[in-house]
Amino acid sequence: MPVPTTRSHADAQFDYIVVGAGSSGCVLANRLSADGRHTVLLLEAGGPDRSPWIHIPIGYGRTIFDRRINWAYETEPEPGLQGRRIYWPRGKVLGGSGSVNGLVHIRGQREDFDGWAALGNSGWGYDDLLPYFRKSEHQVRGADAYHGSDGPLWVSDLTERHPLCDAFIGSAARLGIPRNPDFNGEQQEGAGYFQLTTRRGMRCSPATAYLRPAMARTNLCVRTRALVQRVLFQGTRAVGVEYEQGGELLVAQARREVLLSGGAINSPQLLMLSGIGDASRLAGFGIATIAQSAGVGRNLQDHLQARVVLRAKRAITYNDVFNNPLRALLAGMQWALLRRGPLTVSAGQAGAFVRMMPDAPRPDVQFHFITFSADRPGEGLHKFSGFTASVCQLRPASRGHIELAGPDPKSAPRIYANYLSAPGDLVVLREAVRLARRIALTAPLANLVASEFVPGDVGNGDAALDDFVRSTAITIFHPAGTCAMGHGDEAVVDHELRVRGVQGLRVIDASIMPTLVSGNTNAIAVAIGEKGSDLVLAAA
Repeated sequence: MPVPTTRSHADAQFDYIVVGAGSSGCVLANRLSADGRHTVLLLEAGGPDRSPWIHIPIGYGRTIFDRRINWAYETEPEPGLQGRRIYWPRGKVLGGSGSVNGLVHIRGQREDFDGWAALGNSGWGYDDLLPYFRKSEHQVRGADAYHGSDGPLWVSDLTERHPLCDAFIGSAARLGIPRNPDFNGEQQEGAGYFQLTTRRGMRCSPATAYLRPAMARTNLCVRTRALVQRVLFQGTRAVGVEYEQGGELLVAQARREVLLSGGAINSPQLLMLSGIGDASRLAGFGIATIAQSAGVGRNLQDHLQARVVLRAKRAITYNDVFNNPLRALLAGMQWALLRRGPLTVSAGQAGAFVRMMPDAPRPDVQFHFITFSADRPGEGLHKFSGFTASVCQLRPASRGHIELAGPDPKSAPRIYANYLSAPGDLVVLREAVRLARRIALTAPLANLVASEFVPGDVGNGDAALDDFVRSTAITIFHPAGTCAMGHGDEAVVDHELRVRGVQGLRVIDASIMPTLVSGNTNAIAVAIGEKGSDLVLAAA
């Protein structure tokens, strides 16, 4: 293949260039182009979101391994997980990971954001972010002090309740876990049904909610299958990007700012490729340093899950639906005609937030309760009537990092999650597995359980459960923190998301989180896009 030649489009000057059309990038493209005063270029390495499995809620089970719309990363061998490589799906499509995720809408806890502010990040406390959560949200239950109803992102209830979910919530209540109808309201603690980013039975991705309504604007240009190679600088000021599209290297110039929204893996990768990072490491790849920034790619955090799989006494699980051709056909017809039924469910129908450790001042474990089961998320369902209780530690102390594999932008970076490197993380997961087993043995759920499939014969002692966690735990797909916001030497961006050491460049996505939020990460990625838009426009 011939080496592509760099050239510039005649029209390749824009006020803002947004790199990455994920959960934050779609918001930026919409908000920055809304009043018509600014020209915006949105570059996405993936293609359009045309796959029907993106828009059918349960389709995440297919998109999670679809390399046409997924970066399909893997970690390096994880010492804390018996040397296993852990598969990390990330969206490579309009909507980013918001087009392939499990649709569960959770913001996190007040203390998460107040903790960010306490680290010196002015304007990032809970009371500062709540207006952005409300602004983003079309809450089907209506507006109140915690929710908005005029935003682009639809947040809906499940189309129907399920007897297994009702039983899980009832058993949790018997063990002292209060019922909670709204995990994003006054308090997060308790058990209840999740709300989903769906609109009338279809996925409401960031691309659907934010980008599609804006694409008719003449001041917004969206280019797909455009892989950004590096940010271009004049001195220490970002002035554009170089990207490959259709075998050509193209240049786009930014009159005001370049905004990186590639997420927790791709944003630090692009910074390093562009000369922002640890100078000694960059030199090893022949990359000239624009700004020394030791924190780029550091501070990596993720939620690790362990799963308890149970056999049901009755054929009421979604394994029974999708393993039966007639029932599967009926479920498909139900969705096609009514937008209801099994195809509208998420990667967690019910859930719980609990204080697992005796000294925990707030919930430190999240449950995802799912009415089907498989050996791994996204793989074929078990042939028996099965369902799953997944547990994850909300605020792991373990920290990982991301490194370049080489100077080629097409080379996947090396991911070192360092799961369970902090000893206390294993203790929390071990106790969470024990609690999941206790819930399964408590009525009314116990009345529907035939037996435990996983862990199964594993005993309940510390050593046995520790080995179970290390040998089976996987990501629950929430990487964050690799371009952390703050003031110390490890901080990559300041509280206005400006990259330290340079001008005209910001990172606006989940990578800026100094600490991982207590829950799923799509809602906060959208809110970061909303707040980031305001910061950019205020500077203009």
